[in-house]
Amino acid sequence: MNPSGLFLIVATALFPAYQLITLPDVTDQVALFSQYLGLAALVLMAWGQILSTRLPGIELIFGGLDRIYVLHKWAGIVAMTAILLHDTIDAEMRGLGRETALNELAETLGEISLYGLLILVVISVATFIPYHLWKWTHKAMGALFVAGTFHFFFIMKPFQMGDPAGLYTSAFCLAGITAYIWMMLPERMRPSHSYKILNLERTGGALAISLKPDRKGVVPDPGQFGILRFTGAGKSEPHPFSFSKIGADGTLRVTVKALGDFTSNLRNELDVGQEVRVQGPFGRFRLSNRGPEIWIAGGIGVTPFLAWCDALDTHTDPVHLFYCVRSPQDAPHLTEVQALAEEKPNLTLHVIFSCEGKRLSADLIAEMVGTDLSQMKVSFCGPVALRRSLQTGLLRYGVTARRFHFEEFEFRTGVGLQRLALRVLRQKQVSLHG
Repeated sequence: MNPSGLFLIVATALFPAYQLITLPDVTDQVALFSQYLGLAALVLMAWGQILSTRLPGIELIFGGLDRIYVLHKWAGIVAMTAILLHDTIDAEMRGLGRETALNELAETLGEISLYGLLILVVISVATFIPYHLWKWTHKAMGALFVAGTFHFFFIMKPFQMGDPAGLYTSAFCLAGITAYIWMMLPERMRPSHSYKILNLERTGGALAISLKPDRKGVVPDPGQFGILRFTGAGKSEPHPFSFSKIGADGTLRVTVKALGDFTSNLRNELDVGQEVRVQGPFGRFRLSNRGPEIWIAGGIGVTPFLAWCDALDTHTDPVHLFYCVRSPQDAPHLTEVQALAEEKPNLTLHVIFSCEGKRLSADLIAEMVGTDLSQMKVSFCGPVALRRSLQTGLLRYGVTARRFHFEEFEFRTGVGLQRLALRVLRQKQVSLHG
């Protein structure tokens, strides 16, 4: 993600601390700290709502949409931690005046917001929860954020709403509520482009969907993706798909692998001529056309690289594309990518079939490329387990994190507790046998 975007969120969440420290005649520092935690939580929750809007320009500030969703998730988790601490540490201060019925209602709504958000955050990070339920938890979070905003506006606090601390946090609350209202609008009311399905083709166990714009369509760069909504298909939920082909005439193609409930029966729901609404383009996983490169595609992760291969300048430095699939029958667009490799003299294709007992590793890459890897840029799209294995292995060959670029396959992820537990277990095993 873009470091400047992360810095912006951290700085805006920390700023209320300065505003509270400068308040005169406040002696209860513990309660003041609890007050700060409440303000910081509201700022972070507002950012969570703003990050989910997919508004134009948001990727420029925070990085690709895949990284924005990771940032959105962690903003929510940190906000929830701050709310729990705010509730645990007594925030009441003496001398703020007599409580009214409105203050008591704000207290009640604050409690409802706390416990509601706690339940929803747990559901949100539990990746085994069905998608449709997970989606509704995000809609409900916005309503609880509104309740938290009411709590802030009418609770007794050591400053007035017209003071800098009140105005600052109010601005974030209102921005967050505006973003929430925007996200609650029906999908048909959000900016999108109308396409018609031009062709449907099976390829390597996947479905290639070619689209023709009704009028003006999106203009993606190779490697970008769109949010597609198949209207009238009985599956109108919007989903992200990389563009596997970008035609000069405005036509687009996405290639969909049956990986879940939505995609498994998609072929039976679509027909040529059917309307598709496309939002975007999104993503920062773009072709650089500079310097020697290694591209690594795992399964359906080949889709952005197909557009890269098509747009690759034949006068640039050599590119090695590693395409990892189980078998030739399971390789989407295998014939197409082979033809592109023959057409581009600077593109070398390496197809790794796991059914033949082959597994891609850093050592195999170094052997097949045959040059110093430390000066090469590596781009990856595929399963997380393969990515982590290659990141670790390529580090031995001098490929640092700055030279290893990837796009998140899954926008919906957990908090990494399972991975942390496995790491601790391995460490214990090493200690016991070492």
